[in-house]
Amino acid sequence: MRLSDRHRRTVHLSYCTNVHPAEDLAGVLDQLDTYAVPVRAQLAADPLCLGLWLAAPAAAALNADPAARRRLRAALTDRGLEVVTLNGFPYEAFQAPVVKHAVYHPDWADPRRLDYTLALARILADLMPDDAERGSISTLPLAWREPWDRDRADACARMLDRLAAGLADVERETGRAVRVGFEPEPGCAVETTAQAAQLLAGVDTDRLGVCVDLAHLACAWEEPVAAVGRLRAAGLPVVKVQVSAALEVTDPVRDRSAIAGYVEPRFLHQTRSGVAGATDDLDAALDAALPGPWRVHYHVPLHAAPVAPLAATMPQLRAGLAAVVDGTDCDHFDVETYTWGVLPQGQRPSGPAQLAAGIAAELAQARDELVALGLDARTRTAAGSEAT
Repeated sequence: MRLSDRHRRTVHLSYCTNVHPAEDLAGVLDQLDTYAVPVRAQLAADPLCLGLWLAAPAAAALNADPAARRRLRAALTDRGLEVVTLNGFPYEAFQAPVVKHAVYHPDWADPRRLDYTLALARILADLMPDDAERGSISTLPLAWREPWDRDRADACARMLDRLAAGLADVERETGRAVRVGFEPEPGCAVETTAQAAQLLAGVDTDRLGVCVDLAHLACAWEEPVAAVGRLRAAGLPVVKVQVSAALEVTDPVRDRSAIAGYVEPRFLHQTRSGVAGATDDLDAALDAALPGPWRVHYHVPLHAAPVAPLAATMPQLRAGLAAVVDGTDCDHFDVETYTWGVLPQGQRPSGPAQLAAGIAAELAQARDELVALGLDARTRTAAGSEAT
């Protein structure tokens, strides 16, 4: 979905396809017809923008096969879809038995992370529509916080220098600019914008910056205007925004049964108290009886509030969107609610059609939030030009 800002620049609003992951090109193509095409039809969006997730094996295959990249680009165009941003955080799909920390490996001290991200950059350069100003890739915030020492920090810094050089090579070879945004997340070496300013100091800010996930920002109890101002003062661009909301509970002791319904085995749900204390998963917070209020790293649907007494961090989302729109030149906004499939029973979609309807409703909510901040929705005419 395309919008325009007050400077008449194109702003891309997408949804992240890791909500219905595929591990190879055939699976990605099936995603388009099963989910993306129905979402596009429900929104009457022309084009509909996807925040594509490609597992490392699929990325390696596409990177090695220009013809396959052309087929994927044609498949997107034929269906009225476009891609300007990729989610490069998860390296591979979760395998059984699930190891919750697996999503943080390989990290940025490992050359495999560099190879994967540069493969994504080369793929994205070929997938982007001709009129796209630039592409973006979101990635993990260096590493999980343990182990973390000077040697690992230095190894990550060297890898980021190689990443910037590789992105420059991609632009020189293709004429397309791709930036990478490191996404602060609870429990990682970079959890807050203050840590981002410290650990990303000195990077090539023409090509590297920050992906602001608004659910993560809320979980860290960061005030959005101050957080965006901190990044701006550090000279770090906001490359991309993940439009997401976290789960909140004011009194977890009183409402233990309600919040306990969100404990599940697939993902880490880091929990942060607004008073004191933090845990790496929701069940640990319940066992520790952390004082409330809590914010939980659980991406909940934007358009559908959790059942009371629980809430979503929508006020923080709105404040974060306003801070980014007012204070940065970010032009990529990606709705990321990958936890649809692990919502408590009775709240999760029952099949592909219901999930597509939910994705469409979330995108409509995100669009309306941006329009309320002064952006204009844009549509493409039959002749291919754009109009508000």
